Amino acid sequence: MTTTTGVPSPTHNTPLAAARGFLTGGVVGASLAALVVGGIVENAPLLVTGLVLPPVYALLVFLAGAPRRAREAAVVPRTALATIESLEAVGGESSDVPVRFELTVVPDDESPYRVGITQDINLVDLPDYRPRGVVVVQYPPDRPWRVRIVKRPTPEWEERAASARPDPVPESAAPKVAEPPEGCAFGLFVLLGLLLGAAAVVLLFRAELFDRDGTAQPSSAGQPSVSVTSSTAVVSSALGTVSLGPGRSFLDRGELDRALGTLTEDGDTRRAITVVVQERLLSVVYSPLGTRTPGLDPRALPYDRFPALVEAATTTLGVQAPRTWQITADGLTGSPVIRVVVTGPDGTAASLEADQQGNVVRRAPAR
Repeated sequence: MTTTTGVPSPTHNTPLAAARGFLTGGVVGASLAALVVGGIVENAPLLVTGLVLPPVYALLVFLAGAPRRAREAAVVPRTALATIESLEAVGGESSDVPVRFELTVVPDDESPYRVGITQDINLVDLPDYRPRGVVVVQYPPDRPWRVRIVKRPTPEWEERAASARPDPVPESAAPKVAEPPEGCAFGLFVLLGLLLGAAAVVLLFRAELFDRDGTAQPSSAGQPSVSVTSSTAVVSSALGTVSLGPGRSFLDRGELDRALGTLTEDGDTRRAITVVVQERLLSVVYSPLGTRTPGLDPRALPYDRFPALVEAATTTLGVQAPRTWQITADGLTGSPVIRVVVTGPDGTAASLEADQQGNVVRRAPAR
């Protein structure tokens, strides 16, 4: 990326990014392996560990990033005028519509630059934004790509924006600024951590996996049933999982319905405590037999809305280059609540919630 004088060049801490990628991959690999191995050997603590490990890791990452966020919040943002080159609504199911802006930012005494941002705009205010219009923006001096439109500027800046008559700026004179990618090293260390995390869990429980007594015949209620094709299903008294092979995703049309049919093909009508969907893993944690704990019917979830919810979460919540996503549905509080969490390469997380019909009811964008 080329920048001009006055626009800081983004830097990247490669060792820190590599370490973060390795830890993230290790947590994901260990969690997935714990769910699969725990279901096969019917180890309840291992299952719980597989479910709890990702949110605990996310919480630790959030807490570890608190000092950095405090330092960034203490930086006085720079205010400037910007010209709207183009805008496009990219979704929206409420009064606030996510809008994709292409802006030319013109800082005082510095060279202009272009940047693309997505920001929620109220439907009532949407007509105020139009191509070639001038708006007031703010951004951290060391991160010029994090531009936000100031909806209620001070009178001085509001008067400057109203009286500005910007001349068109050639694209060659206003290079595009964007958040720097993590690079290949991050992906390699994620993959390495994923493999080592999964291998560690398998090695720790290799005795239970490979040295089980094949002459014993467990009862039908507790005996795992396994089918191996292009996907693998494991069903026990506490957990049902379906993992897909390479090149497939649970966002593909019909994959979730087929996976759920695999788990319920024997007429299983048990209620679930939690349903978790990841790229290639579906996990259903069942309510204990003979209890009246709250739960949900896993067959009644709006699976056809899941791809759209993931699309909305990855494009409208401000997470740059999202790396992972996870859908969690639970009915512990009554009506099923569906949460979609996306995580960016720098550990940034954002989420949205939907009701049992798959309609978005709440957003928690990245900060």
